[in-house]
Amino acid sequence: MITGASDGIGAAGARELADRGHDVVVVGRSDEKTAAVARPLGVRHFTADFARLDDVRRLARDLQESVPRIDVLVNNAGGIFDRRELTPDGHEKTWQVNHLAPFLLTHLLLDGLVAHGAAVVSTSSVAARIGRLSPETLVDDRPWSPQRAYADTKLANILFTRGLDRRYGRHGLTAAAFHPGGVATNFASGTSTALRFLYRTRLGRRLMITPEQGAETLVWLADGVAGRDWRSGGYFEKRRPARAPARASDDALVDALWQRSAELVGLTPGHPAG
Repeated sequence: MITGASDGIGAAGARELADRGHDVVVVGRSDEKTAAVARPLGVRHFTADFARLDDVRRLARDLQESVPRIDVLVNNAGGIFDRRELTPDGHEKTWQVNHLAPFLLTHLLLDGLVAHGAAVVSTSSVAARIGRLSPETLVDDRPWSPQRAYADTKLANILFTRGLDRRYGRHGLTAAAFHPGGVATNFASGTSTALRFLYRTRLGRRLMITPEQGAETLVWLADGVAGRDWRSGGYFEKRRPARAPARASDDALVDALWQRSAELVGLTPGHPAG
């Protein structure tokens, strides 16, 4: 199952995995765009707006009712936004869409994922290297800029990957995060930052790789086997291990992020997925 699959590397990854014979489920925010990806592949599709946690909860219920088994969950949905904006749930939008929503979705599906020895693959970014998360800054009112908000969430993706491996690796769940590279997609189209001009100008797009190239590591992780092809808990780029940010190795930060995220999405320590 791939979120953020209505466009970009999510759509490219879905096509390649379907071509390889896998049963693919695609998830996107736009029903029209997501259906346009799913229809030619003959696969199922679901919609959810990650800026609304109730949408995430509904998606989890729909998946549990309709998809008996998920072997690989690819948390790929995400973006960078032009201004600081709160979601209806009261969280900064970048923080919720890029981290809290996939954190919640994974937890709501966790019992089935663990039972089937599934893998959780998260799309991170080299931007994680400039993330500045610490146990003291896991709050929605920390200093904000589009770039900083994005970098913090991409670091959070790697920290969450390590948390999944530490907590559930011994139960058979595996997890990985990856950087897809600079991909010529609609990413950053909703912002006026320098990234928008890089992604939207002819020169900028010439310097980038195609969505199909960007999806190669996603496909490699989803199609591979942890322990044989890649190491659970790791961070990857170009289908091989990559250097993760130093903060990603901070066990105290991994644990603090886990607990704070659980609180923010309404999961308690006593919750079966908490």
